[in-house]
Amino acid sequence: MAGPTAPDAQPWSSMQGRLNDGLLRGLAAIGYEYMTPVQQKVLTELPSFNSDCLVQAKTGTGKTIAFLLPALHSLLANPNVPRGQVAILICSPTRELALQIAKECNSVTAQLRPGLECHTAYGGTSKDRDLKTFLNGDPKIVVATPGRLNDYLNDEYVAEKFSNLRTLVLDEADQMLEAGFLVAINEILRRLPPKNRAHWQGMCYSATVPEKIKGVLPKILSKEHTHLSTVDPNETPTIDRVLQHSVIVSSNFDIYPALWALIQQEYNATQGDFKAIVFGCTANGVALMHSLFTNLLRNNNDIKVFQLQSRLSQANRTRTTNEFKEAKAGVMFASDVIGRVQVGLPSNGDQYVHRVGRTARAGNEGRAIILLSQRESFFLKVNKRLPITPHPVDLSGAAIQQQASEVESAFANVDEVTKSKAYQAWLGFHKTFTKQLQLTNDGLVEQVNEYASAMGCPEPPMIDKRIVGKMGLKGVRGLNVGLVERESGGRGGRQGGGNRNGGANGESSGRIEKNGGGGGGRGGGGGRGRGRGRGGRRGQA
Repeated sequence: MAGPTAPDAQPWSSMQGRLNDGLLRGLAAIGYEYMTPVQQKVLTELPSFNSDCLVQAKTGTGKTIAFLLPALHSLLANPNVPRGQVAILICSPTRELALQIAKECNSVTAQLRPGLECHTAYGGTSKDRDLKTFLNGDPKIVVATPGRLNDYLNDEYVAEKFSNLRTLVLDEADQMLEAGFLVAINEILRRLPPKNRAHWQGMCYSATVPEKIKGVLPKILSKEHTHLSTVDPNETPTIDRVLQHSVIVSSNFDIYPALWALIQQEYNATQGDFKAIVFGCTANGVALMHSLFTNLLRNNNDIKVFQLQSRLSQANRTRTTNEFKEAKAGVMFASDVIGRVQVGLPSNGDQYVHRVGRTARAGNEGRAIILLSQRESFFLKVNKRLPITPHPVDLSGAAIQQQASEVESAFANVDEVTKSKAYQAWLGFHKTFTKQLQLTNDGLVEQVNEYASAMGCPEPPMIDKRIVGKMGLKGVRGLNVGLVERESGGRGGRQGGGNRNGGANGESSGRIEKNGGGGGGRGGGGGRGRGRGRGGRRGQA
């Protein structure tokens, strides 16, 4: 991405004699004529192209080029890196960003002779196949997400390929640490050659510099590092430029009807030129919303429905992203892989701010709505600093009665497996918030069972007893507990052998087996062999 340029922007031609000619030819070939502010600041104010730096720049400002060019120039100026050894390592928080960086890198280096190989490593693909490609090639640049990079470095033979590292870049560092990658980053740094001995260049790019980043910086940057910023300290923060509303509903029954009403209102208000990203708490919750709204909008040919979440393949995610961009009107249901509407609790205030920021990138304005149940509304009290005001339209009770009826009908067409996964994901996510929700374990189960009823489930979906144990919910009344076994093949599912009177402490003691093979047996799901044994009924409290 070129990013926005300023009126006084310097042309790339001004770097003639200071930046590698092959890189300048690459920039010209892809139509980059002028520098963006962050590119100009880095390339003209960095003491040398191999200096350590902390650069504050927002997403969409052209920072990818800003960190690629110094690292690539330094490598080309001293190219004696042994075959099979990585010179430049770039860590990215998401697969999409990693692919974008790699694409930019390949474009910039396309005019080099000989060329430079860039390898991408991210989850959702075959690790063995990717490793084979990595080991059989001679990648001088690796762009990776923290999780997959750790997979690579866990192999000592592969880790040795980084022993001649020249440059380490952390891109979107604040997002990376906010997403929970702090442990992974520290593990990566432990497995790379120690900076105090190998003296590799460290570059950290981040819109903000929270305390978590400050704790990691000494391991990446020297004490003499250069701090550059294109973020105007007097500029109104992104979070304050986005109009934000909250919608609080009385129970889990009203969540999806209220969301349906919001989408209808937004679509009508924009007269059809409508794009919305709806963030969910979990990947399985996103899959449920995608299925539900696909059914709700099945007779509407104008609004396309998409989902983007971690359980989809990379090819699927890339195709979906492109289709969403091209659609005139569409709703994207997403986890934090990628807004206007947030359904359910964000993990914390920082995550909320980051999500809202996606509606106002590179100076654009946007609108955001957070949809919470009454119990989840504690989030607003804890984050009073956020400029969130109540939504001006009534979205409760009788006001959404029509939408509630339509949601109920649509849920009848959502398959039980999708509901079951969403149920378990909801329980696991909210278990971490029981204190804030002011719920005991019994109260939490009551809430998740209300959620199941809202999905149209005749009884709570069965949860594997091992999962229940890991959640610390063993013995809690109201759960439909069984043993879910996954086998590699064979017959369809067997019928569950549930205890009709409920197990100890009100748990049901059913058993269910899922087979990946051919035809269905008793209680099986037919050709796919997805047996759905009935299991035991809920015990009575």
